[in-house]
Amino acid sequence: MTASKPPTPRPRKATHKRPKSLSPKALAALPDAQLLEQVQRQTFCFFWEGADPATALAPDRRMTRDTPPDDLVTIGGSGFGVMSIIVAVERGWVSRAAALERLHRMLDFLWRARCYHGVYSHFMNARTGQTIPLTRKDDGGDLVETSFLFMGLLCARQYFNREAPLETGLRGRINGLWQQVEWNWYTQGGRNHLYWHWSPNNGWAMDHEIHGWDECLVTYLLAVSAPRYAVEPSVYHRGFASGENFRNGNAYYGTELPLGMPYGGPLFFAHYSFCGIDPRGLKDRYADYWEQNVRHVRINRAHCIANPHRFKGYGDDCWGLTASDDLDGYRSHTPDFDNGTITPSAALASLPYAPREVLKTLRHFLTAYGEKIWGRYGFVDAFSATRNWHADTFLAIDQGPIIIMTENHRSGLLWKLFMNVPEIQAGLRRLEFTSPHLQGPKRR
Repeated sequence: MTASKPPTPRPRKATHKRPKSLSPKALAALPDAQLLEQVQRQTFCFFWEGADPATALAPDRRMTRDTPPDDLVTIGGSGFGVMSIIVAVERGWVSRAAALERLHRMLDFLWRARCYHGVYSHFMNARTGQTIPLTRKDDGGDLVETSFLFMGLLCARQYFNREAPLETGLRGRINGLWQQVEWNWYTQGGRNHLYWHWSPNNGWAMDHEIHGWDECLVTYLLAVSAPRYAVEPSVYHRGFASGENFRNGNAYYGTELPLGMPYGGPLFFAHYSFCGIDPRGLKDRYADYWEQNVRHVRINRAHCIANPHRFKGYGDDCWGLTASDDLDGYRSHTPDFDNGTITPSAALASLPYAPREVLKTLRHFLTAYGEKIWGRYGFVDAFSATRNWHADTFLAIDQGPIIIMTENHRSGLLWKLFMNVPEIQAGLRRLEFTSPHLQGPKRR
């Protein structure tokens, strides 16, 4: 049985006032709270002013200069966009009515868009709702990008909780999509892993098992928590918590790392899943996830301070290696694959884990590089002082975590919303996690 599409309310449109423009040096001189507010708010313009005009979904990227919008939208980045809109309402940057209008437009698209057993593709055409292939064989469902989308949608379902037609309609439409995701299909018929991709043209040809420590904890949590097509906890334990890059235990720059690849990998591992999952006090049989992320950030920063390759600009106030654009394309930058590219979101989205260090770095970015890296949607994607290069792009998957993780540091808003989703609480218990969010009685 397939859930029917709930009726579409008729929300009214409203406007958004752009934040007051300040020079980078003036921003850097603000007190901490005001500085963070301004950075969040200007970065949010990516998801508001830069959104696809018809669907309100997030583009993969926007340029520093005005260019005609294309039809490509990104599913995972749109999940971060949903979470950013919640922050904007809470902070008073947009009205509740304006946010609801945007979210209903997104859902209009998602209800008619092509999906693959309830799972959306990485990129989609905003005019047609059809898949835009990421690679030749990646032309179907992308389970991980879809999980970032639903992390955002479930936060919206929690936040817009009033008994008013627009809000009850929103919750119903989100529930309808949530119930249709066939997480168990993506086990290839009951294997002990989730698989990243499936398409009707290429089947399981990409054969990409989701395992080992990376950005996909939320994918497994959602799969175990799903209301209809859930997977068993054994898929998490035998799938995700397996492989040579799950457990670590080695020390790098004097810091022992519980999980993950050498040096921890790109910093988005500490950000993407934890936009919603609160790592504070979160533990299971494998790790303390707050400690995991704090140590990962510490190692990444220590590498940039040690600067073994002598890249220009690196230091205790200029660090942050993760996946981003660079002069040669889009790459995953890590301590063991470092070409001198600093990605602002790597440091800034680490604010909860190292607040003093991140605030120092934020001010340095603004004063040392100024308008070379600060623009209409916040910080550009990346820069390299060694190669005298500054990106002319802003990426959804990097801008979103800056807004969200900053808010989690300031108020814990998205953490509170996601961790109090009843299905997520049940899923955490099924996986035998402990968390301060699970201290109350079990929900039936």
